Amino acid sequence: MTTVVTDTGVGPLLRGWREQRRLSQLELALRAESSARHISFIETGRSRPSEEMILRLAEHLDVPVRDRNALLLAAGYAPRFTESPLDAPELETLREGIERLLQGYEPYPALVVDGSYTVVAANQGIGMLMAGLPEHLLTPPLNAMRITLHPEGLAPRIRNLREWRGHLLAQMERQIGLARSESLRALYEEVAAYPLPEGAAADPEDREDPEPYPYFALPMRIEHDGQVLSFVSSISTFNTPMDVTVAELAIETFLPADPATVAYLQTVKERTLNG
Repeated sequence: MTTVVTDTGVGPLLRGWREQRRLSQLELALRAESSARHISFIETGRSRPSEEMILRLAEHLDVPVRDRNALLLAAGYAPRFTESPLDAPELETLREGIERLLQGYEPYPALVVDGSYTVVAANQGIGMLMAGLPEHLLTPPLNAMRITLHPEGLAPRIRNLREWRGHLLAQMERQIGLARSESLRALYEEVAAYPLPEGAAADPEDREDPEPYPYFALPMRIEHDGQVLSFVSSISTFNTPMDVTVAELAIETFLPADPATVAYLQTVKERTLNG
């Protein structure tokens, strides 16, 4: 009997993920406690994997949750992971927790984005940095990458734009390598093509920035009301998510990287509290 294999079958899809992760059939088999022969049979369509085998292979291949559903569907199984709108009642506890986290982090900036960098929540610290941006960049849905790298966005205010831009583009490239997202690739091509603002090509060492870069991480050095603020970014995701929406959320917090930034933001907070 001849088995017809299509590019959308679970076998070719799993083979594509394995090759993308640069694993041999034997390496994957050892990780998944299977055999190279069985992996080969699955990939060629000679063997139909169980739901448990698909999920086990997907786990060891670091397949995103959304694509794990696609693998299950390709094998004829029902999706295992729900995809709830962020405003769904079942995610109320999540929304409340995110809101408390963002508020508790003030006056330091923090925001939450989805898998395409659409901003789904942000605190007043982020609002402070975006003050004065043109309306077309602030019209929902806001996109964090577009706001940051657009020549009319934050880009002209970022003192080390070449380095920060390179960091953000490399981050997007890594994500594209992990997830097959056409929307993310389109966003990358858009923001990578933005022209650099005038003066951004100058060497950072030629600029009159009194504070040296911290050595533990690359900071974002951004000007606000004549003051250069320095932040180090940290990104958090949810552990073992069981919902596609939750799996694609990322919380980014900006930690002050020098005492001057701490003092400035505390002053801004006091002025806000005192009206």
